[in-house]
Amino acid sequence: MTPEKKSRIIRMCVCAGVLAILIPVAFLTGLIRWNGFGNVKMNLSIFVRLLIMIAGVLCLEAVLVFVLNLIKPKKHRVRTVLSVVASVLKYVAAIVIVCWGLSIIGVNVSTIVASVGIVALVVGFSAESLIADMVTGAFMVFENQYNVGDIVEVGGFRGTVSSIGLRTTCITDPGGNVKIVNNSAMKNILNRSDKPSRAACEIAVPYGTDFRKLESEIPGLLQRIYDEHTDVLKDVPKYLGVNQLADSGVVLKFIGEVDESNIFSGARLLNHDLLLGFKDLGVECPFPQVDVHNIPAN
Repeated sequence: MTPEKKSRIIRMCVCAGVLAILIPVAFLTGLIRWNGFGNVKMNLSIFVRLLIMIAGVLCLEAVLVFVLNLIKPKKHRVRTVLSVVASVLKYVAAIVIVCWGLSIIGVNVSTIVASVGIVALVVGFSAESLIADMVTGAFMVFENQYNVGDIVEVGGFRGTVSSIGLRTTCITDPGGNVKIVNNSAMKNILNRSDKPSRAACEIAVPYGTDFRKLESEIPGLLQRIYDEHTDVLKDVPKYLGVNQLADSGVVLKFIGEVDESNIFSGARLLNHDLLLGFKDLGVECPFPQVDVHNIPAN
């Protein structure tokens, strides 16, 4: 169980415990008596009501998020919707606590709602970036630009989308580093999960190699590599031909179709197995050499 789940379970248990203690005590002592809305007031009865309400809302929100986290869908689209719903629940819980709390202490919430237009105008100018994040996040989800579990590249940072909220998107790279990006800053996104990925490998052979013989043996070598690594390679690697006539050798290029998550490990695998395979075929990979010629003095 992850630390986040443990923390959520502990918070849920604490809220439930507070409710289990406060509600019976409040009823037994007669502290809970609702006299309707009136002037703003605060006494022991109202204080207990506030505590029960806050604990109840937080407990319900924790239970709902916990249930959502128990769902392990295979499709990235469903995981994205669950992530957004979990984020929305937190905002809804905060709004409910504020509005319900104001009602408990006697504030006329309807008057506040009537004047919300002016407040929204003021907040809109002061929280422009917040609104932009939320609107952009909604559009990204509806347009299916990327989902939880997709591998994306944003601003040079490459990683897997771990969560999508109303305001931010969390991206985790292979090293476990998490980058939190505001939704409004998610521009020029490169979604690497949309199409199959190809791991590329370039390997050099000496100019003196018998290329006709080598190219006749390459298909068998590639088939053996695929048979040994079907967990990484999705198909038999392909030989694309001579890619470059370098100074010290002829560079051959190979590609292998892999999942995006295996694009780097697939390239390392091809480098390793092709190097050993060429050695087994009697072809040594060249390396830069310096020829020194002694010219006799006259």
